[in-house]
Amino acid sequence: MANMIGAYGEWAAGLVADPPRLSFRRREWTDVNRWRVEARKRFLDALMQPPPSRPPQPSVQHMMEYDGVAIEHMTWQLPYGPPTEALFLKPAGVPGKLPAVLGLHDHGGNKYFGVRKITRMTDDQHPAMKRHQERYYGGVAWANALAKRGYAVLVHDTFLFGSRRVRAADLPAVVKGDLLEQDPESEPEIDRYNRFAGTHEHLVAKSLFCAGATWPGVFVWEDQRALDVLCARPDVDASRVACCGLSGGGLRTVMLTGADDRIRVSCCAGMMTTWRDYLLNKAHTHTWMVYVPGLPRDLDYPEILGIAAPRPVMVVNNRQDSLFTMPEMERADRILTEVYKKAGVPERYACKFYPGPHKFDLEMQKDAFDWFDRWMK
Repeated sequence: MANMIGAYGEWAAGLVADPPRLSFRRREWTDVNRWRVEARKRFLDALMQPPPSRPPQPSVQHMMEYDGVAIEHMTWQLPYGPPTEALFLKPAGVPGKLPAVLGLHDHGGNKYFGVRKITRMTDDQHPAMKRHQERYYGGVAWANALAKRGYAVLVHDTFLFGSRRVRAADLPAVVKGDLLEQDPESEPEIDRYNRFAGTHEHLVAKSLFCAGATWPGVFVWEDQRALDVLCARPDVDASRVACCGLSGGGLRTVMLTGADDRIRVSCCAGMMTTWRDYLLNKAHTHTWMVYVPGLPRDLDYPEILGIAAPRPVMVVNNRQDSLFTMPEMERADRILTEVYKKAGVPERYACKFYPGPHKFDLEMQKDAFDWFDRWMK
């Protein structure tokens, strides 16, 4: 069968046992709590994250109210790179501690933007973000919609997106190529940057490997620092915190849920399949952000999300999503179903398939938000 590496594909797929070595589906694992400790330890080891640091100290740049949502525009400085921009949203005029969601923006082949992909602060929205939300989110800023429903929501730019993107002045000529050329009539700045960022990904991954790090390890670490900020707020109930995202945000949801026990509920949108699907069928459609060297021998991709068991997780997929194959999306569902059934809490896992292409539309958002209400309100 045709695959990403031709005659070597089935051989490569056979290098990994099914179930893998640390899978909760294996007979030797009977206690989900013991398994979770071991599985998380292995996952964190594989991520090769940056060293620990103190929680970031956010600085509020300005505050506003838009369409019933109180918004704080804030920044914080991590030990490396430019400052992180973020938006904190909550229902206007609602006092007390609120359940909270860390909103994780997508990849979408657009690194020029981050936070603004799933938020809105004004009716005068950037045209590119208006198109983005119409294409992927049913024309809404879902972080705002969730805040209006009664949640505190924090959305931040992650590594290499938005405020965290690389600057041409910091790159050698051999890498930046025509990034500095100013010809907006032939190619607008946003398009030019995103084209560059797509071709730059393999260099980012190689460089991080040389540093003894991984791209997933970096973005999980940064998402955990945002979680520090969110959980420290006096208007947030840190015992009721969830995360959610589409596509690259779904990837971040999977990995943050697997890495951090503070996530009590999660919903992964449009980013659930198996390592076998990436290996044989779909590596060409995905970012270098996905891959954790060595981990597939111990855990299949859906089992990273399954580390949350017995805490509730939801997956929402699209049947015509060209980023995945339907058989492997269905196999991922069977894997997570088995994990939660064996853990004795089958009702705490939900998976739904929707018609249409890659998206997190209004119907999917409603089901995800209902899931948060069920377990956090």
